[in-house]
Amino acid sequence: MINNNLKTVLLLGGLGGLVVYVGSLLGGSNGATLGLLIALVMNVGAYFFSDKLALAASGAKPLAPGQLPEVEQIVSLLAAQQGMPMPKLYLIDAPQPNAFATGRNPKHAAVAVTSGILQLMERRELEGVLAHELAHVKNRDILISTIAATLASGLVFVSRMAMFGGVGRDREDRPSNPIIMIAGIILAPLAATIIQLAISRSREFQADASGAGVTGQPLNLASALRKLEAGTARIPMQVNPAVGQLFIADPLHAFSGRRMLKFLATHPPIAERVERLEAMASPIH
Repeated sequence: MINNNLKTVLLLGGLGGLVVYVGSLLGGSNGATLGLLIALVMNVGAYFFSDKLALAASGAKPLAPGQLPEVEQIVSLLAAQQGMPMPKLYLIDAPQPNAFATGRNPKHAAVAVTSGILQLMERRELEGVLAHELAHVKNRDILISTIAATLASGLVFVSRMAMFGGVGRDREDRPSNPIIMIAGIILAPLAATIIQLAISRSREFQADASGAGVTGQPLNLASALRKLEAGTARIPMQVNPAVGQLFIADPLHAFSGRRMLKFLATHPPIAERVERLEAMASPIH
């Protein structure tokens, strides 16, 4: 748990340092500041409306009280156990097994499940999945993701302005070296994206650990993840890629197999997540 949180802090720090350095290199202090301000305005709005945006993009519909009593009971017990308010519950009418949580804090949380996951999971596995989702809310992962997105977006804005001639001065306000500028314009946004994705993967590991810690049954989540891996690979899901990283398993896995380089993935490999959960359950852990 400590390693995951420390990794997140280091990645955010590295991303922030990259923004400051490359922003100053390409656009001077004014260019870097302007890019961050533009990104901040955009992402603050996304932060406060993240729950509504994610639910709308995934086609989630609110659950009426008593509509899914098992889900309602599990979430209520898990939330009470952690001293959290009861989140709003939503259903996505999709055969792919999956789930996600959103909301900027526990008071504005929402948990959505697909119809597919309800048909596939045993109660103990569903409990593991829902504990994972509540852990995202408890750990303030929407806030962390917004900070990462703001920093990455700021760097992209600075690079775009440099590309189109809006900026192009170094920290002493001298014209930037053209070779350095070209390298920065091309490589800096890629580096920022890679760090942002690494933060996303780190938060998935943390939610696994936190959720399994709450239930005390890491093997239940491990079993659920194995089913999710098979289900997401076999059953496509039409969902906006912008919200794909919110789900417990990559909802776009079925498209082209989603077999990409690890550092370009929004989610860590299921096998690695299962291995860590099995280690948690080991008596010698």
